[in-house]
Amino acid sequence: MDQLTAILIEKYSPMWTNKQVWEYEQVHEEIKFDLDYAKPRNKEISWKSKLAHPDSNIREIIVDTFEYLADGYELWIRNSKDNPIKLDELLIRYLMAVIVDIMIDEEICLKFREDGDCLVVSIDSQADVIDCKEFFEKFYHLATGFNYNVNTGIPDDETEAEIYLTRLQEEFDEKMKIKLGDIYLPGNNDPDSINTK
Repeated sequence: MDQLTAILIEKYSPMWTNKQVWEYEQVHEEIKFDLDYAKPRNKEISWKSKLAHPDSNIREIIVDTFEYLADGYELWIRNSKDNPIKLDELLIRYLMAVIVDIMIDEEICLKFREDGDCLVVSIDSQADVIDCKEFFEKFYHLATGFNYNVNTGIPDDETEAEIYLTRLQEEFDEKMKIKLGDIYLPGNNDPDSINTK
């Protein structure tokens, strides 16, 4: 895993679960940020470029503009101009958890760093399957990406594979329940998704 990212994760550990994110969003319903995409090592962030998204919802912007991250841009995030205080520990933990949760489906390992009053996010293009596993476990998720060139240990038979993966998830949930207590939900679902079942 990228060393700056590892240091930042350690600084803000433990990373939030989806339950904590959900609870934070219930209290801060209109949480907004200024976001801007920039080429790496670009220190002049204008916040008025054509790739800037002032006073925006982090989830919507990342989903709608993911191709910029895939093309090697960095996403710079700061508090909305309507909320001029700097990003604090809670907001950084919130942002990291939300962004990783969005990227889990893409099976993408990320890099995080702080720069001034901003959190900077980019894709870790150097990450291998071990890096991805290490990265996602820091967020209390199982790694979702597998290197199909090596034996993953998952049985070929579909039924056996489902049993195997279910057992892995149960073991992981038990480990996280011991570590985090009530702030962890099995499967790391949000309360709304559990209540609808």
